[in-house]
Amino acid sequence: MDIKRSPLPAVADRPKIQKYGAGRFTISGQVYTSGVFVLPHQALSWPATDLASLSDEAIDLLLAHTSEIDVCLLGCGPKTLPIPATLRTRFKAAGFRADVMDTGSACRTYNVLMSEGRAVAAALIAI
Repeated sequence: MDIKRSPLPAVADRPKIQKYGAGRFTISGQVYTSGVFVLPHQALSWPATDLASLSDEAIDLLLAHTSEIDVCLLGCGPKTLPIPATLRTRFKAAGFRADVMDTGSACRTYNVLMSEGRAVAAALIAI
């Protein structure tokens, strides 16, 4: 069975990461003071403070959107860290692909891929 993906919004209508740092993000004019999950259609507060202690709620939010995106950039804070084995196993079982990098790199990469019209998301831990 083919799962139909919703059409992506025009690039100009997608969330754009404008600022990050000091524990906050500004995305399309909206300020977030926690982790954030940026999708092609919207940005959502994401209850994540570090990779090692991601809650089931935080992971479930990512996995609920696998059909909407081709790749998820996982910004894991001030430096790149390996994905914990339990999280990697859960992602693999769900067919979820995450590219792990520091949060600043994830923000910049998201903006580039989004501007190219790609189906990209970013799950970002605040720095």
